[in-house]
Amino acid sequence: MNLAQTYNRDRLAVSFELFPPKTETGMANLYENLDELVTCKPAFITCTYGAGGSTQSKTLEVLDGVMSRYKDIPVASHLTCVGSTVEELRTYIEEARRRGVQYIVALRGDPPKGEDKFVAPEGGFSYANELVAMIRKEYPDMGIFVAGYPEVHQEAPDAITDLLNLRRKVDAGADVVVTQLFYDNDDFYRFRDRLALAKIDVPIVPGILPVTNLAMIQRLTSMCGSELPEKLVRRLSTHEGDEEGQYSAGVYHATRQVEDLVEHGVPGVHFYVLNKSRATAHICRALVL
Repeated sequence: MNLAQTYNRDRLAVSFELFPPKTETGMANLYENLDELVTCKPAFITCTYGAGGSTQSKTLEVLDGVMSRYKDIPVASHLTCVGSTVEELRTYIEEARRRGVQYIVALRGDPPKGEDKFVAPEGGFSYANELVAMIRKEYPDMGIFVAGYPEVHQEAPDAITDLLNLRRKVDAGADVVVTQLFYDNDDFYRFRDRLALAKIDVPIVPGILPVTNLAMIQRLTSMCGSELPEKLVRRLSTHEGDEEGQYSAGVYHATRQVEDLVEHGVPGVHFYVLNKSRATAHICRALVL
């Protein structure tokens, strides 16, 4: 089964995104939380890595652990153009394939900390579509995810330019588009409609990050250009200083959000779990995902 076919089955394809912990305790906690999440029968699990590839070896360590503990769950590694030559990217992909990684999340990547704009490394790629094209040509058995932005990428001057950039990634060989986090489903539906008009017909999968803390999510959304609906902010602000109250309000919003997305025919849901299980598992159980 190729990657796109994962989203053509009768059952909604649920997936989870992890990041590499910095400590052994963090690694133990990750697997403890993952034990709960795999009861939702994910279609695959992805793992990011740090800025500039700083935790690539840890990423592969996490994915090794996932594959050894849950033998029937495919895994995906993030891969960015930041700080790597083309040859270094090839080396990483070949090592990932050797270990059994089946999919790549192909990204340009954010500018390194302290820099305002992305600058291609010498001997490297400038754009994600170049990375996608290389993977598709040289590693045709690898499934490829790319990112989409319902509220438009922060560096794009307008929605049309952003759409054309996504078109290039799909034309280069991407199998699936997974979106940046968002909190108003109308943004996703407008984005999906634009892609349909542009005849981008690969699966479009919403990315969901349940809110469990208002201050944290305000920092994250300010970095990625997503908007928080006023109604959600008011609901969370009502529980200022009350962790459980904010958790309940955020999980309620995400549950209703995912329920509505499923009713509107999304082929899957990708959860940004931040190495925690409680909120996402709560949503999966509530919706019988």
